[in-house]
Amino acid sequence: MINNEEFQDEIGNNHISTSAKNPLREDAFAISDEEKIEKIKKDVENILITLGMDLTDDSMKGTPNRVAKMFVKEIFAGLNPTKKPKASTFDNNYKYGEMLVEKNITLYSTCEHHLLPIIGRAHVAYISNGRVIGLSKMNRIVEYYSKRPQVQERLTMQIVQELQMALGTEDVACVIDAKHLCVNSRGISDIESSTVTSEFGGKFKDVQTKREFLDYIKLETKF
Repeated sequence: MINNEEFQDEIGNNHISTSAKNPLREDAFAISDEEKIEKIKKDVENILITLGMDLTDDSMKGTPNRVAKMFVKEIFAGLNPTKKPKASTFDNNYKYGEMLVEKNITLYSTCEHHLLPIIGRAHVAYISNGRVIGLSKMNRIVEYYSKRPQVQERLTMQIVQELQMALGTEDVACVIDAKHLCVNSRGISDIESSTVTSEFGGKFKDVQTKREFLDYIKLETKF
């Protein structure tokens, strides 16, 4: 019979998500960013000391503080709803009714199982039903949901759902092609493999529309 620790390792090593939403506690924002940085700084310091690192060395002295600030202010900033970009939309006055594709959006995220980087490209498309969104906002939505401990399937869905809500249409699609350093640099250590996930809404479920989108992006991603 598999014990709880083995079960948790099995989930993590196979990169399986247990929630469609990022698993946040209710008190996630009960303390300020500055308080979080101080707490994380002490935790990082303890990890490094336990590993045998000399934190009096000039190269290492600032590492706990740098890591803590990076966690809160940068790579996990997307956990904070106050950082969510305003997805301003506009009337489609020029009546553009075809597919709009923003491809090769640079994506940096973090695997929630090993806290190692996910690096790749997101390709996003929508068909307007009367509203359009600024191109840079699509990049910012990808960035916002990427900056949190993630699994790629959930990230793909969150990007589509956010754009559907902003644009008031189901006709949104996203494909992500990314390398997971938890696969590439540890475990199986397969440096060549990448993971592709997709989410298709509304008209993009139609075979012809889906094929047109996939033809546009061609999935020739280079890392």
